Amino acid sequence: MNNLKGPKVAILTALIILIASIPGCIFDPVEFDECEDENNCLTIAFETKEEYKNADENPQKLADRLEELMDMEVEIYTVSGPAATIAALEYGNADIGFLDGGAAWLSIETRGFEVAAAEQKGDGRPYYNAVAWVHTDSDMAVADRAGEDPYALMAGKISCHTSPLGSSGMLLPMGWMISEGYIEIQGDPNTMDSLYTTVRYHFSEDSSIPDSGTLYRGYGGSLRCLAEHSLGSANDYVSFAKDPTVPDYCGDDPQSWCFEGDFTSTEDFYPLGGYNETTGEINSFGKAPSHPIMYNPEYFSSSDVEKLRNALEAMNGNDDDLEILEDVLGTPGITITNTSAHIGDYGNAIEDVPGIAAYLNEKVNKTSSDDSGADLILYAGGAIGVLALVTGAIFIKNSNKNKNIETEDIVDSSE
Repeated sequence: MNNLKGPKVAILTALIILIASIPGCIFDPVEFDECEDENNCLTIAFETKEEYKNADENPQKLADRLEELMDMEVEIYTVSGPAATIAALEYGNADIGFLDGGAAWLSIETRGFEVAAAEQKGDGRPYYNAVAWVHTDSDMAVADRAGEDPYALMAGKISCHTSPLGSSGMLLPMGWMISEGYIEIQGDPNTMDSLYTTVRYHFSEDSSIPDSGTLYRGYGGSLRCLAEHSLGSANDYVSFAKDPTVPDYCGDDPQSWCFEGDFTSTEDFYPLGGYNETTGEINSFGKAPSHPIMYNPEYFSSSDVEKLRNALEAMNGNDDDLEILEDVLGTPGITITNTSAHIGDYGNAIEDVPGIAAYLNEKVNKTSSDDSGADLILYAGGAIGVLALVTGAIFIKNSNKNKNIETEDIVDSSE
C-alpha cells in the first residue's frame, strides 16, 4: 500500500469525488414524485432507467400530464421487468403497467388482468400481421395464386425466423400451422427444446433460428435470410416476419442485401395468403399485438379505467401530448382497446406452441424480490466496476499483471 501515499491518494480521492458528482452516476439515482393522497392517486408500474440523459424520456413527464388530465395525483412505481410489473399489479402496489404480448396473455390467463389500451406500432396500428414471405416464382407462391394450398408445400423448405420467440417470426406462424395440422410437434411439448426440434424436423436442419446479435436476427434479418438464400435457390426459402417488412427494408431506401441472387425488385417478394379485399392488409397467421396497458380489476375499478382511457384519448388529440408518448413510450399514439380485441386471438394462436406456456410461466413467476435483488447487484457491480477502472488506472504504471486482469474484467463485464 506504500505506493498509494502522497499524490496518488489525492488523485484517487479527486477521481472518486468527480464520479460521485456526475448526475445519475452511482450516488444520484432518478427520483420520482410520490402521491400525497393515496385515495386519489394513479400508480404506474414502469421499467425506469438509472439516469435519463434526455430529460424528455423521463416517465415523470407522462405522469405529470396524466395528472393534469385525470385531476388526480400520478406517481411512478419503479419495476425491473415483466415479473415485477405483474407482481406490482397482482398485489395492488401499482394500478397500471406495460407488458409485452406474451406476458400480458399469461397474466390474463393466470391472474385475470385486463387490457385498458395499447401502444401503437410505427404505422399507427396496435399490431403487426405475421406473414410468410417467399419468392414470387416459388411453388408456394404459384399454388397460392392458383387458389391451392401453399402451406402444405412448406415442408422441407429452409425457414427464416426472426428469433427463437418472436411473435411474427416464430410463435404465430408455428402456432397456426400446428393448430391447423400442417406441423406435428416433435419431442416433449412442455419444453422449449421441442420447438426448435419441431422447426428443424418439419422445415430444414438449415433453418435459421437466430440468437441475439447474429446476422439474421429480427425482421430485417429474416428477410435478408430469404434474399441472400445462401444455401440454394430462393424458391427453397420462406421468411416469417411482419407484414411491412419488405417495404420497410427494401422499399424506397433498400438495404444493400435486398436485391441479390434471385431477387431484382420488391415484386419478387410475395406474401402468402394475398391481400384482404376489405382491409387491404395481407392475410396472415395472426396479429402480433403491441405492448398493452394492463390493470388488475380487483384494485382498478371500471370508472378508473374509463377516466384513464379518456385521458389517453385526449393525449392522442394534440401534438405536444403525442410528443410525450413518443419520447417516453416510443409510440406514435395510444389505441383504446380491450382484452378480447387486443390479446384474445393472439393467445389462441400461440397456446399450441410447444413449451411456450412453461417458458412464459418461468418468465413471469420470478419473484419481484429476485428482480430487485438482481438490480441491486447490477447497480452495486456498476459502481464497483467504475471504481475498479479508476483505481486500475493508478495501478497500471506499477504492475503489468494487474493491467491485464483489469482489462479482462472490463471486457467481460461489457458483454
